[in-house]
Amino acid sequence: MLLPKNIDTVIIGGGQAGIAMSEHLTASGIAHIVLEKSRVAEAWRSRRWDSLVANGPCWHDRFPNKNFPNAPDQFIPHEEVAKYFEEYAKQINAPIFTNTEVINVSKVASKSEYSIQTSRGYLVTNHIIIATGPFQKAKIPKIAPLDNKRLYQIHSDEYKNPSQLNDGAVLVVGAGSSGVQIADELNRAGKKVFLSVGKHERPPRKYRGRDNVWWLGVLGGWDAEKPNDGPLKGFAVSGAHGGHTIDFKVLAKQGVTLLGMTQAFTENNISFEKDLADSIHEGEDAYLKLLNKADTFIKNNGLSLPEDPEAHILLEDPLCITHPILSLDIITENIRNIIWASGFTYDYSWLNLDILDSSSCPKHRNGITDMAGVYFLGLPYLTGRGSSFIWGVWHDAKRIAEHMLIQKKYLQYQNE
Repeated sequence: MLLPKNIDTVIIGGGQAGIAMSEHLTASGIAHIVLEKSRVAEAWRSRRWDSLVANGPCWHDRFPNKNFPNAPDQFIPHEEVAKYFEEYAKQINAPIFTNTEVINVSKVASKSEYSIQTSRGYLVTNHIIIATGPFQKAKIPKIAPLDNKRLYQIHSDEYKNPSQLNDGAVLVVGAGSSGVQIADELNRAGKKVFLSVGKHERPPRKYRGRDNVWWLGVLGGWDAEKPNDGPLKGFAVSGAHGGHTIDFKVLAKQGVTLLGMTQAFTENNISFEKDLADSIHEGEDAYLKLLNKADTFIKNNGLSLPEDPEAHILLEDPLCITHPILSLDIITENIRNIIWASGFTYDYSWLNLDILDSSSCPKHRNGITDMAGVYFLGLPYLTGRGSSFIWGVWHDAKRIAEHMLIQKKYLQYQNE
Protein backbone atom coordinates (compact mmCIF):
# COMPACT_ATOMS: atom_id res chain seq x y z
CA MET A 1 0.00 0.00 0.00
CA LEU A 2 1.49 3.30 -1.12
CA LEU A 3 1.45 6.30 1.16
CA PRO A 4 -0.89 8.93 -0.35
CA LYS A 5 0.50 12.37 -1.12
CA ASN A 6 -2.65 14.12 0.01
CA ILE A 7 -5.55 13.00 2.22
CA ASP A 8 -8.21 14.71 4.31
CA THR A 9 -7.18 13.36 7.72
CA VAL A 10 -4.13 11.71 9.26
CA ILE A 11 -4.21 9.88 12.58
CA ILE A 12 -0.78 9.63 14.21
CA GLY A 13 -0.58 6.51 16.36
CA GLY A 14 -1.96 3.02 15.80
CA GLY A 15 -2.83 2.06 19.35
CA GLN A 16 -6.25 1.97 20.99
CA ALA A 17 -6.84 5.69 20.41
CA GLY A 18 -5.87 5.62 16.74
CA ILE A 19 -7.99 2.55 16.04
CA ALA A 20 -11.02 4.06 17.78
CA MET A 21 -10.58 7.27 15.80
CA SER A 22 -10.34 5.34 12.54
CA GLU A 23 -13.63 3.58 13.27
CA HIS A 24 -15.50 6.84 13.82
CA LEU A 25 -13.95 8.60 10.82
CA THR A 26 -14.96 5.70 8.60
CA ALA A 27 -18.50 5.84 9.98
CA SER A 28 -18.52 9.59 9.26
CA GLY A 29 -17.30 9.13 5.69
CA ILE A 30 -14.04 11.00 6.31
CA ALA A 31 -11.08 9.81 4.23
CA HIS A 32 -8.09 9.11 6.44
CA ILE A 33 -5.03 7.01 7.15
CA VAL A 34 -3.33 5.92 10.36
CA LEU A 35 0.45 6.23 10.75
CA GLU A 36 2.06 3.85 13.25
CA LYS A 37 5.82 3.82 13.77
CA SER A 38 5.88 0.15 14.86
CA ARG A 39 3.07 -2.42 14.97
CA VAL A 40 -0.60 -2.07 15.81
CA ALA A 41 -1.00 -1.68 19.60
CA GLU A 42 2.78 -1.82 20.05
CA ALA A 43 2.69 -0.52 23.62
CA TRP A 44 0.47 -3.44 24.68
CA ARG A 45 2.93 -5.84 23.03
CA SER A 46 6.38 -4.70 24.09
CA ARG A 47 6.04 -2.02 26.78
CA ARG A 48 4.45 -4.18 29.45
CA TRP A 49 5.98 -6.62 31.93
CA ASP A 50 5.47 -10.31 31.19
CA SER A 51 2.70 -11.03 33.71
CA LEU A 52 0.74 -7.81 33.24
CA VAL A 53 -3.01 -8.05 32.78
CA ALA A 54 -5.50 -5.25 32.14
CA ASN A 55 -6.47 -3.34 35.27
CA GLY A 56 -10.18 -3.64 34.52
CA PRO A 57 -12.40 -6.67 33.78
CA CYS A 58 -12.98 -7.35 30.11
CA TRP A 59 -16.72 -6.69 30.23
CA HIS A 60 -15.69 -3.07 30.78
CA ASP A 61 -12.20 -2.57 29.30
CA ARG A 62 -13.16 -3.02 25.64
CA PHE A 63 -14.68 -1.21 22.67
CA PRO A 64 -18.51 -1.33 22.47
CA ASN A 65 -18.61 -3.26 19.19
CA LYS A 66 -16.38 -6.20 20.12
CA ASN A 67 -16.28 -8.45 23.17
CA PHE A 68 -13.32 -10.43 24.38
CA PRO A 69 -13.87 -14.19 24.08
CA ASN A 70 -13.08 -14.56 27.79
CA ALA A 71 -15.44 -14.67 30.75
CA PRO A 72 -16.71 -11.11 31.43
CA ASP A 73 -15.00 -10.71 34.82
CA GLN A 74 -11.56 -11.84 33.62
CA PHE A 75 -8.55 -9.52 33.51
CA ILE A 76 -6.94 -9.99 30.11
CA PRO A 77 -3.17 -10.61 29.64
CA HIS A 78 -1.49 -7.81 27.73
CA GLU A 79 -0.63 -9.99 24.70
CA GLU A 80 -4.32 -10.83 24.27
CA VAL A 81 -5.23 -7.15 24.54
CA ALA A 82 -2.80 -6.42 21.69
CA LYS A 83 -4.37 -9.23 19.66
CA TYR A 84 -7.83 -7.78 20.36
CA PHE A 85 -6.83 -4.42 18.88
CA GLU A 86 -5.12 -6.03 15.90
CA GLU A 87 -8.31 -7.99 15.16
CA TYR A 88 -10.43 -4.90 15.70
CA ALA A 89 -8.34 -2.91 13.21
CA LYS A 90 -8.94 -5.64 10.64
CA GLN A 91 -12.64 -5.80 11.49
CA ILE A 92 -13.12 -2.10 10.68
CA ASN A 93 -10.65 -2.16 7.76
CA ALA A 94 -8.56 0.55 9.37
CA PRO A 95 -6.15 2.01 6.78
CA ILE A 96 -3.04 1.64 8.93
CA PHE A 97 0.50 2.16 7.68
CA THR A 98 2.71 0.31 10.15
CA ASN A 99 6.48 0.84 10.48
CA THR A 100 5.90 4.43 9.38
CA GLU A 101 7.43 6.95 11.75
CA VAL A 102 6.35 10.58 11.77
CA ILE A 103 9.46 12.75 11.69
CA ASN A 104 8.00 16.25 11.43
CA VAL A 105 4.62 17.97 11.35
CA SER A 106 4.36 21.61 10.31
CA LYS A 107 1.83 24.13 9.00
CA VAL A 108 1.76 24.90 5.29
CA ALA A 109 2.10 28.68 5.00
CA SER A 110 -1.05 30.58 3.89
CA LYS A 111 -3.07 27.37 3.57
CA SER A 112 -5.35 25.32 5.80
CA GLU A 113 -3.04 22.37 5.35
CA TYR A 114 -0.34 20.56 7.27
CA SER A 115 2.79 18.91 5.96
CA ILE A 116 3.82 15.58 7.45
CA GLN A 117 7.28 14.11 6.94
CA THR A 118 7.44 10.37 7.55
CA SER A 119 10.02 7.63 7.19
CA ARG A 120 8.22 6.71 3.96
CA GLY A 121 7.93 10.18 2.45
CA TYR A 122 5.88 13.36 2.68
CA LEU A 123 2.16 13.99 2.59
CA VAL A 124 -0.25 16.89 3.05
CA THR A 125 -3.46 16.84 5.08
CA ASN A 126 -6.19 19.14 6.37
CA HIS A 127 -6.75 17.40 9.68
CA ILE A 128 -4.48 15.69 12.19
CA ILE A 129 -5.44 13.60 15.21
CA ILE A 130 -2.45 13.08 17.51
CA ALA A 131 -3.13 9.72 19.16
CA THR A 132 0.32 8.78 20.42
CA GLY A 133 -0.87 8.19 23.99
CA PRO A 134 0.26 9.40 27.40
CA PHE A 135 3.22 7.04 27.92
CA GLN A 136 5.74 8.46 25.49
CA LYS A 137 8.98 9.02 27.36
CA ALA A 138 9.98 7.40 30.64
CA LYS A 139 10.48 9.95 33.41
CA ILE A 140 13.31 9.37 35.87
CA PRO A 141 13.79 12.03 38.60
CA LYS A 142 16.92 14.15 38.63
CA ILE A 143 17.87 12.67 42.02
CA ALA A 144 18.50 9.27 40.40
CA PRO A 145 22.12 8.14 40.98
CA LEU A 146 22.60 7.00 37.40
CA ASP A 147 26.39 6.99 37.78
CA ASN A 148 26.28 4.43 40.62
CA LYS A 149 27.61 1.28 38.95
CA ARG A 150 26.61 -0.92 41.88
CA LEU A 151 22.93 -0.35 41.13
CA TYR A 152 21.00 -1.88 38.25
CA GLN A 153 18.48 0.85 37.42
CA ILE A 154 15.56 0.67 35.01
CA HIS A 155 12.27 2.45 34.51
CA SER A 156 9.13 0.38 35.02
CA ASP A 157 8.66 0.71 31.24
CA GLU A 158 11.65 -1.64 30.81
CA TYR A 159 10.75 -4.14 33.54
CA LYS A 160 9.82 -7.63 32.30
CA ASN A 161 10.22 -10.12 35.17
CA PRO A 162 12.25 -10.73 38.36
CA SER A 163 14.97 -12.69 36.54
CA GLN A 164 16.36 -9.59 34.85
CA LEU A 165 17.43 -8.03 38.16
CA ASN A 166 20.68 -8.44 40.05
CA ASP A 167 20.82 -10.58 43.15
CA GLY A 168 20.11 -8.54 46.25
CA ALA A 169 17.37 -6.17 47.37
CA VAL A 170 15.36 -3.84 45.15
CA LEU A 171 13.98 -0.36 45.73
CA VAL A 172 10.81 0.41 43.77
CA VAL A 173 10.22 4.16 43.57
CA GLY A 174 6.57 4.98 42.97
CA ALA A 175 3.45 3.16 44.13
CA GLY A 176 0.88 3.73 41.44
CA SER A 177 -0.57 0.86 39.45
CA SER A 178 2.76 -0.21 37.93
CA GLY A 179 5.00 0.29 40.95
CA VAL A 180 2.80 -1.53 43.42
CA GLN A 181 2.20 -4.50 41.10
CA ILE A 182 5.91 -4.82 40.32
CA ALA A 183 6.80 -4.62 44.02
CA ASP A 184 4.23 -7.32 44.77
CA GLU A 185 5.57 -9.58 42.02
CA LEU A 186 9.18 -9.17 43.18
CA ASN A 187 8.20 -9.89 46.79
CA ARG A 188 6.36 -13.05 45.74
CA ALA A 189 9.50 -14.07 43.81
CA GLY A 190 11.55 -13.93 47.02
CA LYS A 191 13.22 -10.55 46.56
CA LYS A 192 13.73 -8.18 49.47
CA VAL A 193 11.63 -5.21 48.38
CA PHE A 194 11.59 -1.60 49.55
CA LEU A 195 8.66 0.42 48.18
CA SER A 196 8.77 4.22 48.15
CA VAL A 197 5.17 5.46 48.46
CA GLY A 198 3.73 8.89 47.65
CA LYS A 199 0.23 10.34 47.52
CA HIS A 200 -2.16 7.81 46.04
CA GLU A 201 -5.64 6.42 45.68
CA ARG A 202 -6.26 2.76 46.43
CA PRO A 203 -9.89 1.94 45.66
CA PRO A 204 -11.44 -1.44 46.41
CA ARG A 205 -11.10 -3.96 43.61
CA LYS A 206 -14.62 -5.09 44.43
CA TYR A 207 -17.18 -3.89 46.92
CA ARG A 208 -20.56 -5.45 47.61
CA GLY A 209 -20.31 -7.64 44.53
CA ARG A 210 -19.41 -4.89 42.07
CA ASP A 211 -16.01 -4.11 40.56
CA ASN A 212 -14.34 -0.76 41.06
CA VAL A 213 -14.94 0.19 37.42
CA TRP A 214 -18.70 -0.20 38.02
CA TRP A 215 -18.57 2.02 41.09
CA LEU A 216 -16.59 4.67 39.22
CA GLY A 217 -19.31 4.61 36.59
CA VAL A 218 -22.43 4.88 38.76
CA LEU A 219 -20.83 7.34 41.19
CA GLY A 220 -19.63 9.65 38.41
CA GLY A 221 -15.94 8.99 38.92
CA TRP A 222 -15.19 8.40 35.25
CA ASP A 223 -16.57 11.84 34.42
CA ALA A 224 -14.41 13.65 36.97
CA GLU A 225 -12.29 16.51 35.68
CA LYS A 226 -8.56 16.76 36.25
CA PRO A 227 -7.77 17.99 39.78
CA ASN A 228 -6.18 21.42 39.96
CA ASP A 229 -4.31 20.83 43.22
CA GLY A 230 -0.92 19.59 42.07
CA PRO A 231 0.22 16.47 40.24
CA LEU A 232 -2.06 13.49 39.75
CA LYS A 233 -2.00 10.93 42.55
CA GLY A 234 -0.92 7.38 41.90
CA PHE A 235 -3.82 5.02 41.25
CA ALA A 236 -3.00 1.74 42.99
CA VAL A 237 -5.24 -0.88 41.41
CA SER A 238 -4.50 -4.36 40.10
CA GLY A 239 -6.08 -7.07 37.98
CA ALA A 240 -3.31 -9.54 38.86
CA HIS A 241 -4.19 -12.92 40.42
CA GLY A 242 -7.82 -12.53 39.43
CA GLY A 243 -8.01 -8.97 40.73
CA HIS A 244 -7.52 -7.85 44.32
CA THR A 245 -7.62 -4.69 46.39
CA ILE A 246 -4.24 -3.04 46.86
CA ASP A 247 -3.59 -2.57 50.57
CA PHE A 248 -0.14 -1.26 51.45
CA LYS A 249 -0.43 -2.60 54.99
CA VAL A 250 -1.05 -6.08 53.60
CA LEU A 251 2.07 -5.70 51.45
CA ALA A 252 4.02 -4.73 54.57
CA LYS A 253 2.63 -7.78 56.38
CA GLN A 254 3.84 -9.92 53.47
CA GLY A 255 7.37 -8.55 53.78
CA VAL A 256 7.55 -5.38 51.68
CA THR A 257 9.20 -2.49 53.53
CA LEU A 258 7.25 0.73 52.96
CA LEU A 259 9.08 4.04 52.75
CA GLY A 260 8.13 7.67 52.22
CA MET A 261 8.88 9.63 49.07
CA THR A 262 12.47 9.22 47.93
CA GLN A 263 14.33 12.40 48.83
CA ALA A 264 18.00 12.14 47.90
CA PHE A 265 20.98 9.87 47.23
CA THR A 266 24.55 10.06 48.40
CA GLU A 267 27.26 7.56 47.49
CA ASN A 268 25.95 4.76 49.71
CA ASN A 269 22.83 6.23 51.29
CA ILE A 270 19.22 6.92 50.31
CA SER A 271 17.06 9.34 52.32
CA PHE A 272 13.28 9.49 52.44
CA GLU A 273 10.61 12.03 53.37
CA LYS A 274 8.64 11.79 56.63
CA ASP A 275 5.36 11.58 54.71
CA LEU A 276 4.64 7.83 54.66
CA ALA A 277 1.99 7.78 57.40
CA ASP A 278 0.20 10.78 55.91
CA SER A 279 0.17 9.21 52.44
CA ILE A 280 -1.14 5.88 53.73
CA HIS A 281 -3.81 7.43 55.93
CA GLU A 282 -5.00 9.86 53.24
CA GLY A 283 -5.34 6.92 50.87
CA GLU A 284 -7.34 5.01 53.48
CA ASP A 285 -9.60 7.99 54.15
CA ALA A 286 -10.41 8.26 50.44
CA TYR A 287 -11.02 4.49 50.33
CA LEU A 288 -13.52 4.63 53.20
CA LYS A 289 -15.28 7.66 51.70
CA LEU A 290 -15.76 5.70 48.48
CA LEU A 291 -17.28 2.79 50.41
CA ASN A 292 -19.64 5.16 52.20
CA LYS A 293 -20.69 6.78 48.91
CA ALA A 294 -21.34 3.32 47.51
CA ASP A 295 -23.49 2.41 50.52
CA THR A 296 -25.50 5.60 50.09
CA PHE A 297 -25.99 4.90 46.39
CA ILE A 298 -27.25 1.38 47.14
CA LYS A 299 -29.70 2.66 49.74
CA ASN A 300 -30.99 5.56 47.63
CA ASN A 301 -31.53 3.35 44.60
CA GLY A 302 -33.09 0.41 46.39
CA LEU A 303 -30.45 -2.06 45.22
CA SER A 304 -30.07 -5.49 46.76
CA LEU A 305 -26.33 -6.05 46.93
CA PRO A 306 -24.55 -8.23 49.51
CA GLU A 307 -23.21 -6.57 52.64
CA ASP A 308 -19.42 -6.33 52.90
CA PRO A 309 -18.56 -5.23 56.46
CA GLU A 310 -15.00 -6.59 56.30
CA ALA A 311 -14.13 -4.08 53.59
CA HIS A 312 -14.45 -1.30 56.20
CA ILE A 313 -11.92 -2.89 58.55
CA LEU A 314 -8.42 -1.40 58.29
CA LEU A 315 -5.30 -3.16 59.53
CA GLU A 316 -3.18 -1.68 62.28
CA ASP A 317 -0.23 0.40 61.16
CA PRO A 318 2.86 -1.78 60.78
CA LEU A 319 6.22 -0.82 62.26
CA CYS A 320 7.44 0.70 58.99
CA ILE A 321 4.61 3.26 59.25
CA THR A 322 4.70 3.97 62.99
CA HIS A 323 8.50 4.15 62.99
CA PRO A 324 9.34 5.14 59.41
CA ILE A 325 12.75 4.51 57.95
CA LEU A 326 14.23 7.83 56.86
CA SER A 327 17.48 6.53 55.42
CA LEU A 328 18.89 3.31 54.02
CA ASP A 329 22.49 2.25 53.68
CA ILE A 330 22.82 0.71 50.22
CA ILE A 331 25.67 -1.58 51.29
CA THR A 332 24.16 -2.74 54.58
CA GLU A 333 20.75 -3.47 53.01
CA ASN A 334 22.41 -5.02 49.93
CA ILE A 335 20.34 -2.87 47.58
CA ARG A 336 21.45 -3.79 44.07
CA ASN A 337 18.44 -2.68 42.02
CA ILE A 338 16.19 0.34 41.59
CA ILE A 339 13.01 0.35 39.52
CA TRP A 340 11.76 3.83 38.76
CA ALA A 341 7.97 3.62 38.56
CA SER A 342 7.95 7.38 38.31
CA GLY A 343 5.68 8.00 35.37
CA PHE A 344 6.13 9.45 31.92
CA THR A 345 6.54 12.72 30.09
CA TYR A 346 5.36 13.72 26.64
CA ASP A 347 7.66 13.66 23.64
CA TYR A 348 6.42 15.84 20.81
CA SER A 349 9.86 16.64 19.41
CA TRP A 350 8.47 15.92 15.93
CA LEU A 351 5.56 18.35 16.31
CA ASN A 352 6.33 21.79 14.90
CA LEU A 353 2.97 23.37 15.76
CA ASP A 354 2.07 25.94 18.41
CA ILE A 355 -0.16 23.63 20.44
CA LEU A 356 2.13 22.90 23.41
CA ASP A 357 2.55 24.92 26.58
CA SER A 358 5.82 26.04 28.19
CA SER A 359 6.23 22.56 29.70
CA SER A 360 5.74 20.89 26.29
CA CYS A 361 2.35 19.56 27.37
CA PRO A 362 -0.63 19.61 24.97
CA LYS A 363 -2.86 22.69 24.95
CA HIS A 364 -6.43 21.67 24.20
CA ARG A 365 -10.06 21.81 25.26
CA ASN A 366 -11.52 18.30 25.24
CA GLY A 367 -8.94 17.37 22.62
CA ILE A 368 -9.60 20.40 20.40
CA THR A 369 -6.59 22.66 19.85
CA ASP A 370 -6.39 26.29 18.75
CA MET A 371 -5.08 25.20 15.36
CA ALA A 372 -7.96 24.40 13.03
CA GLY A 373 -8.19 20.71 12.23
CA VAL A 374 -5.68 19.50 14.85
CA TYR A 375 -6.78 17.32 17.75
CA PHE A 376 -5.33 15.29 20.63
CA LEU A 377 -6.79 11.93 21.64
CA GLY A 378 -6.01 9.33 24.31
CA LEU A 379 -4.58 11.68 26.94
CA PRO A 380 -5.40 11.45 30.65
CA TYR A 381 -8.40 13.61 31.52
CA LEU A 382 -8.91 14.68 27.89
CA THR A 383 -12.62 15.03 28.69
CA GLY A 384 -12.71 13.19 32.01
CA ARG A 385 -11.03 10.55 34.10
CA GLY A 386 -11.98 7.77 31.67
CA SER A 387 -10.26 9.35 28.67
CA SER A 388 -7.07 7.29 28.70
CA PHE A 389 -8.87 3.99 29.29
CA ILE A 390 -9.93 1.64 26.50
CA TRP A 391 -13.66 2.33 26.60
CA GLY A 392 -13.19 6.04 27.34
CA VAL A 393 -10.95 6.75 24.36
CA TRP A 394 -13.60 5.21 22.04
CA HIS A 395 -16.19 7.73 23.22
CA ASP A 396 -13.73 10.64 23.02
CA ALA A 397 -12.92 9.63 19.43
CA LYS A 398 -16.64 9.74 18.63
CA ARG A 399 -16.87 13.29 20.00
CA ILE A 400 -13.91 14.42 17.91
CA ALA A 401 -15.39 12.90 14.74
CA GLU A 402 -18.64 14.73 15.44
CA HIS A 403 -16.74 17.99 15.94
CA MET A 404 -14.92 17.48 12.64
CA LEU A 405 -18.22 16.97 10.78
CA ILE A 406 -19.64 20.17 12.26
CA GLN A 407 -16.54 22.14 11.24
CA LYS A 408 -16.69 20.68 7.74
CA LYS A 409 -20.26 21.92 7.37
CA TYR A 410 -19.18 25.42 8.35
CA LEU A 411 -16.40 25.33 5.76
CA GLN A 412 -18.74 23.99 3.09
CA TYR A 413 -21.08 26.92 3.70
CA GLN A 414 -18.15 29.33 3.46
CA ASN A 415 -17.03 27.83 0.16
CA GLU A 416 -20.46 27.54 -1.52
